[in-house]
Amino acid sequence: MLRSFLLLVALLAGSACSAPATTHPPVTAPTPPPQATAVVIDQSCRTDADCTVKDVGNCCGYYPACVNVNSPTDPKGVQASCQARGMMSVCGFREISGCSCVQGKCAAREAQAGSLRRPLQMDGQR
Repeated sequence: MLRSFLLLVALLAGSACSAPATTHPPVTAPTPPPQATAVVIDQSCRTDADCTVKDVGNCCGYYPACVNVNSPTDPKGVQASCQARGMMSVCGFREISGCSCVQGKCAAREAQAGSLRRPLQMDGQR
């Protein structure tokens, strides 16, 4: 009986050191989607000719702004980033009639009241 007991202890000790019969694959963290690098908008300028109106985008969609003529923009990337973060934006934007270089930065020039209207013509006058 002692022999059986020692044999049983030996078998249990041996099985404790061996690898388990079924192995599970190693758990790995899911790979996050690649993060797109945000486009840096360049608003620098030296003259008014360096500036133009471009769609820079926002969480709502179209959003015009005065930027450097060579500046990259990525309105679709901006909107995708907003959706990924669950962000929203107030829709709407101001009308920009043109751009000016103000202290080295492109700035919107708003239309002045009445500047876009044709002058009234009186009968008999040219």
